[in-house]
Amino acid sequence: MYKSKAFSAAGPTAPLASDTIPRRDPVGRDVQMEILFCGICHSDLHQVRDEWKHAMPTIYPCVPGHEIVGRVTKVGPGVTKHKPGDLVAVGCLVDSDHDCPQCKADLEQFCPNLTLTYNFPDKHKTAPVTYGGYSDSIVVDERFVLRVPANLNLAGVAPLLCAGITTYSPLRHWGVGKGKKVGVVGLGGLGHMGVKFARAFGAHVVVFTTSPGKKEDALRLGAHEVVLSRNADEMAKHANSFDFILDAISAQHDINAYINLLARDGNLTMVGAPEKPLSVAVFGLIFGRRSFSGSPIGGIAETQEMLDFCGKHNITADVEVIPIQKVNEAYERLLKSDVKYRFCIDMASLKAK
Repeated sequence: MYKSKAFSAAGPTAPLASDTIPRRDPVGRDVQMEILFCGICHSDLHQVRDEWKHAMPTIYPCVPGHEIVGRVTKVGPGVTKHKPGDLVAVGCLVDSDHDCPQCKADLEQFCPNLTLTYNFPDKHKTAPVTYGGYSDSIVVDERFVLRVPANLNLAGVAPLLCAGITTYSPLRHWGVGKGKKVGVVGLGGLGHMGVKFARAFGAHVVVFTTSPGKKEDALRLGAHEVVLSRNADEMAKHANSFDFILDAISAQHDINAYINLLARDGNLTMVGAPEKPLSVAVFGLIFGRRSFSGSPIGGIAETQEMLDFCGKHNITADVEVIPIQKVNEAYERLLKSDVKYRFCIDMASLKAK
C-alpha cells in the first residue's frame, strides 16, 4: 500500500480540499497509472454534496472523478495489455464480476456486481470505498484500463470516458448513420459530444436549444440545423421526421414535444436524468410505433471502440482546463452552466505547494 495525493470532500457542505489517500500496490492484473488529467462530471457534484443520498449515499471522505487519463507507471505480473509509459484511460467502472451474462456480452455497465470508480465498496479493502481521479495516481484491473490514441489532446480525451461514451453508445445502438435524421436536445457537456458523434457517423444533425446564442456554436460543432425549441413554428416544421433523438436535458421539460417529432419507428433516448418523473403521453408512442428509452455508459469494449473512433476522426471534448485548486470555483460555475463544455483538471497542479 502507498499514499496518493488527492482532493477530497469531508462532508456534503465541505469544500474539496487537499488530502492523502491509500492506494493498493499493483499485483496480479493491476495497472498503476499517474493521472495526468481528470474531467469534472456533473455527477461528481451530486455525489460530493450527497444529493443522491436515497439511491447512492456518499461515504466521506469522497474523492470524485471518473474521467481519467494518465500514463502507466507500474504493472502487476499478470498484465499483458499495458506496459509502463503507455497512455491509458479509466472511466466510470473499475471492476465487475466478469462471469454474469452482462459481462460475457461485453456489457459490464449492466453487471449486478460492478464496482464504480469512486464512492463504491472497495473489494480490495484498501479503503472503505473506492477513490476516484481527483488524485495523482490510481490502480485498476487491466480489464478496465483503456488505450488512448496518441494523436489526441489528452485534456480533451478525459471527458470522453463519461460524456463521450454516454452519447456514443446509444447512437451506435440505434444505428445512427448516413441517411438518418438525428436530433440532439440540449447543448451542454453531453449534448456537444452527441453532435460531434452524430455528424461523424454521417447523419443529418439538428440541435434543439432554448438559447438563441448557442446557434453559432452548434453549427461549429457539426450541426446542420438549429431549432429554438420555444418556437412552435420551428418545432412544427420537423414533425414526424426524426429517426433518432438524443435528449441530454436533466431539467424538467416537455418530452412529448420531442416524441411528436419522431418518424415511424423512431426512437428518443434519454441520457439526461431529470430529478422528477417526466409525463409521457402514450398515444404519441402508439401512433407511429415510436419508442422512448434511456441509456447509461457503454461497456469496456465499446468504450475502447469509441476512443479508437475518436482517434480516427480527431474527436475530443471541448474543455476548459483548470488547476485542482480551482475545483470548488468550477463546481459553482457548473451549477450556472458556465462552461464550454466540460471542465478538465490538469493533475500536475496537485504538485503545487
